[in-house]
Amino acid sequence: MTLLTLVRHGQTIWHADNRYAGSSDVDLTATGLAQAEALGEWAAVAKPDAIACSPLTRSRLTAAPAARILGLEPDIHDDLREVHFGEAEGRTLAELPPEIADAFVRDPVASPFPGAETISDAAERMRHCLLSLAERHRGEHVLVVGHNTAIRLALCRVLGIELSAYRRLLRGPDNVSRTDLLVTDRMFRLERFNAPLVAEGRTF
Repeated sequence: MTLLTLVRHGQTIWHADNRYAGSSDVDLTATGLAQAEALGEWAAVAKPDAIACSPLTRSRLTAAPAARILGLEPDIHDDLREVHFGEAEGRTLAELPPEIADAFVRDPVASPFPGAETISDAAERMRHCLLSLAERHRGEHVLVVGHNTAIRLALCRVLGIELSAYRRLLRGPDNVSRTDLLVTDRMFRLERFNAPLVAEGRTF
């Protein structure tokens, strides 16, 4: 059995406006950097055996304090990257043509943003990556630092939830919240979703 703790990166400079960051490489805010330090404090208590993160700067910066404290080298996985949102990159829903925004909100699978990665492709690469991590780290605890939409799509795929419902059924995850998946024989069990960082009774 492997425990995967999925953590969304810290707050970014596009967070306040709710802009689609996607594959855009945006920085953390001062709050985001403080959240990364809190994740490091949590890791010092929880002591995960390994750290994996996406190649985007916001994910690397969030994982860095935990890696430093634990003396681990983060394993960078391109498949953990956020969904590429095509024409929505760097924009809010309100800044998109209404017909595009409305169609996406109704069904993001049938009506992805123009030029975007498909929802099903993103979900499948995330599923494959999580399975690979679980097999590589059998019996261990892995901290996985990733992204909002990619985490939700992964959960839908591995738990059998309809992909088109990810925005409606899975609110969050919040920045540096904790989502725990137990993996046994390629089967996934959700232990917690969008929970605060808590270890040994301490909240970080």
